[in-house]
This record gives sequence, C-alpha cells and structure tokens, in this order.
Amino acid sequence: MGTAVRYMKEDDAAMQVLGAAYIQHECYNNSDSKNQVRQYKAIPELVRLFNSENQEVARCATGAMRNVIYENMDNKMSLIEEGGIPQLINALKENDDELRKNITGILWNLSSKDNLKEKLAKETLAELTETILIPLSGSGDSEVIQQSPSEVDIFYNTTGCLRNLSSVNEKTRCQMRETNGLVDALVGYIQASVQDGKVEEKGVENSLCVLRNLSYQLYSEIPPSAQLRLEGPTRGQETSRSEAIGCFTPQSKKVKDRKNQDMATFTEVARVPKGLEWLWHPQVVGLYNSVLQGCENNSTTREAAAGALQNITAGDKRWAEVLSHVALEQERMLPVMLDKLRTNNDLELKSLTGFLRNLSRHAKDKNAMATKVVNNLVTELPADGQQKEPSSDVVVNICGTLNNLVTSSSIAARDIVFFDGLQKLVAIKNSHDTTPVAGRAQCTLTRSPGIQCFLRHIGASGLSGHCVKKQCGLVGLCFGG
Repeated sequence: MGTAVRYMKEDDAAMQVLGAAYIQHECYNNSDSKNQVRQYKAIPELVRLFNSENQEVARCATGAMRNVIYENMDNKMSLIEEGGIPQLINALKENDDELRKNITGILWNLSSKDNLKEKLAKETLAELTETILIPLSGSGDSEVIQQSPSEVDIFYNTTGCLRNLSSVNEKTRCQMRETNGLVDALVGYIQASVQDGKVEEKGVENSLCVLRNLSYQLYSEIPPSAQLRLEGPTRGQETSRSEAIGCFTPQSKKVKDRKNQDMATFTEVARVPKGLEWLWHPQVVGLYNSVLQGCENNSTTREAAAGALQNITAGDKRWAEVLSHVALEQERMLPVMLDKLRTNNDLELKSLTGFLRNLSRHAKDKNAMATKVVNNLVTELPADGQQKEPSSDVVVNICGTLNNLVTSSSIAARDIVFFDGLQKLVAIKNSHDTTPVAGRAQCTLTRSPGIQCFLRHIGASGLSGHCVKKQCGLVGLCFGG
C-alpha cells in the first residue's frame, strides 16, 4: 500500500495508474485494505488525481475511491474533508462514460448517509441535473432516450443518489423541487419509458421514488403563492363538512353545499405543467396510473407510484380533494387499485390502501365506491388482532377506509356485514394482544365514530351476522360524523 501511494505521487501517468489500480483492486471487498488506505494517506492523493489531464489516471483514481469508501464511514468523511466533492463535480464535466459512472457511483454511495445528504444536495444537485439528468432523460436537446449501456448505469447511479437525497428533510426536498429542470427530467423520463414499454427498468424505479419523496407533505411545503392558488379564492366561504343530524351525515346536503367543479379544466394550473407544478398537476395522476397498469414485475415501482398518489391526495386541502376526483372520475383508477390489492408485498399494500383511504375520504358518491371496494378490503383484514399479516399500517388504512365509507353510506355498512367483515372488526377491536397490528387497529377502531356507531347498533339489534345478511336492506343503521 505504501508503494502504491508513492507511485501516485510520481509525475509519470503510468505509475499513477499502477498505484490507483492497485488500491482499487485491494479495496474490493476488503475492509483491512480500506483502513490501510487511510493510514497511508492515500485519499488526498486519489482526490488530486480526479482531474488529471490523463483520463486513464482519472478513471483509475475515481474507481479506486468508489471501492475505498464503500461501507467505510471514516473514508467517506476523509474524502469530504479533503475537498473531494468539488473535485468530483468538476471531473463530471468530462464527457467520459467510465469516469462519470465512477463519479455518480461515489456520489450515490455518499448519499446513503443522512448526515451527508444536505451537504451533497447543496454541492451536487445543479451539476448532476444539468450534466446527467436532463441529457440522459430525453428532456434535453434530443428529446429521445437513447442510452448506451454505460449511460444506463450513469443514469441509475444519479437517480439513486437523488432518491437518497430526497428522503432526508424538508429543506432538501424544497431545494430539489426548485432545482431547474430536475422534476421535468424525471417526469419526462417516466413518460417516455411508459410509452416505450420500459417501465420495469431500475431508472424508472428510482425516478418514481424521487417523485414520491418530493410529494411528501407537498401542500404544506410548496411556496405560499402556489398554496393560495390551489386552495382557491372561495375556500374560506365553503364548509368542508356539513353538520350531522343525530348520527347521520346526509350526503345530499354535502353535495348541495359543495361547489360543482368542471373536471375538464383547471384554472389553478397551467395547461402545460413545468417544474415543481408537475408534482400536483392533474396530468401526473394519469402518469402514475399508467405506471401502475404497465408495471407487472417491479413492486417497488408500483409502491412508489401508489405512494405518490397517496401523498398528493392526503389531508383536507382542497387540491387533495380535486386530485382524488381526478383519480376516481377521470382516470377511473378504482378497478386498477383493487386489482393491485392482490399483491403479497406489504409495503406496496400499505401505499395502495393509504391511497384508497384518501379516495374514500374525498369520494363524491360513497355508495358507489362502497359497492366496489368493501368486499376487497374486508378480504384483506386479518381474522383478529393477533395475526402478523397484513401489517398494522395496512389494517389501519383498511379500517380508516371502511370508516370513511360507513359514515355516509348504508351500503357500506350492509356490505361489511354481508362479507363477514363484522366478525373481523369485532375481533380486532376486542383483541387483548399486544402486537402492533392489534394495538394500532384497536386505536383506529376506537377513534372511528362511524365504525363504533355501526358496531353499537348491530350489537343492540340482537341480530346475528347471519340474520343481518338476510335482512341487510332492512337494518336501521346510525352513522357518526
């Protein structure tokens, strides 16, 4: 190792290549060699060679560094302390695929550590977007995705880095949303991939995960001017919830109070979205829908699409409701979502049921939605609170969806009983098990007045589940707000 470091200090490029190549080889999956590199002060020498006039030297130096920092936090910190990030970004300007593959690989590796993400975002976002993301996404001059095998790796590394950066905090999310061309490039790449039948690719997965992360807490983090525009001028004059009469919340009064909106035009957004407006534009709902329908094998990609939809329809903001109506009425996504519920992937199921929960909250016709979804959701419920699957998050989402429906739909209550959901809900509610599924589901049921009112009435009626099935059209049900 000492000899390799000495070689890198020579003026002869061939000697420098030998030294860097030795380090790259020795540090491949060898933690002792990685510690030796630091002890022999090889990292500053490698950093110095990142921008060598000899491209082979630069390739070997960056290739060595990629191995040196892998799963070694001390070496990562040493790279940063030696001014490595600015040197990497400067070297990125060289139009050399192997060099760019190494550099983006290093940046992706660094971005896996939370304490480095903010610094990386500040120093790398603009250059990564301008040099890599825009040209390789097809949103630059070419407008066509024509990636060589090396460029596929470079784009994958870059979007992997952005995926990590987008997960750290609000400050970095806002910075990424406002980076010129970043959101446009990601959306354009996904659109082209859907059209070309390449939605299963890893670059699409990373791109969707970035958009999902940038959609997190979107309505509270976007600029105030955008918030005001999306809320609309008459928001304060409207009532989002009509007063309940007894236990009932009459759907007809809600509909009369709610201002009718033409779903074909949206004056709040541009006809052709640009930049961060893509994150909440009605067109992006259709894009996510296309991904869900076209992606058969990559569950992470589907989860990201469903998660993004969950984020942009979450909460009581007016625009969350608007996009829910777009999903239900324009894109007709309900059958797609119900089909995807068959997955065995719990993370995907969590996002799918979370999105359904939001849709059930904002649906105009809860009777129509209940007819389609109750059977599917009841099927997913565990028999009691002691089962490990599905996870507590999924169970909570399902119970929340059923509650949103049952508060305004007697059909929902009827179908919960008809499809044996009552027994499951009672078992979950009464479970004394301390598993997360039981605890969180119990909490949800306890805080769901519609379900509680429903359960109380069924219990007071003296009717068994079988009798209620036979007389479901005759049972007088009361619903909470």
